[in-house]
Amino acid sequence: MERKRLNASNLRSAGYDARNRVLEIEFSNGGINQYAGVSEEIYRRLMNAPSPGSYFRDEIEESFTAKRVR
Repeated sequence: MERKRLNASNLRSAGYDARNRVLEIEFSNGGINQYAGVSEEIYRRLMNAPSPGSYFRDEIEESFTAKRVR
């Protein structure tokens, strides 16, 4: 999955698979998590958020189940 760089202290990049509704987040420590059932709108809001790290914590981290990829 292709990821786009994020301007956040704890997040390095994010990618989205619209067909499978999977959001992939790469953290600054090198870890990668996938979140299933994420809408394209949530992904778009994350990418356009003034503070992607805060948006991730508030809207994604606690709302979707994470699967650790790396």
